[in-house]
Amino acid sequence: MILAMKINDLYLKAAFCCMACDGNIAQEEVELLTSLMSGSDLFDGIDVQDSIDKYVSAINTEGQGFLNNFITEISSFDIDADQALNIISLAIKTIEADNNIEYSEISFFKKIRKCLNISDEQILEKFPDKEDYLLPDIEVENPFDFHVSFNQIVLN
Repeated sequence: MILAMKINDLYLKAAFCCMACDGNIAQEEVELLTSLMSGSDLFDGIDVQDSIDKYVSAINTEGQGFLNNFITEISSFDIDADQALNIISLAIKTIEADNNIEYSEISFFKKIRKCLNISDEQILEKFPDKEDYLLPDIEVENPFDFHVSFNQIVLN
């Protein structure tokens, strides 16, 4: 029996994908996830460690296909504006956690953002200094592919 993904699962998977889309998971990203687990209710009702372990295994096996599958999942999810802003917030915080922003991370963010039914104005109202995240990108329509190796992802 396949259980439907809940919004909290989607939040966790979004954070994980943004952590891993550059080919590694930085310690600062792990620390951010740990602080979010204890400081918010975003992941309530989820066995976070078990889910993350499964995600690590899946991305090491499936590589970029795992990230592309996530884009398909998020596209099919009925997400309201508040939930979309939570996903945007998680993505930005995760991408910026290690103070090393890669093109692959911004491009992946733009793929996620494209799946959300929310305006740029709504995003900028909450994140006024993040207009760079919303600039057009030639890669948004294509599947995620930045020649990044995913077979060595580990959670520190």
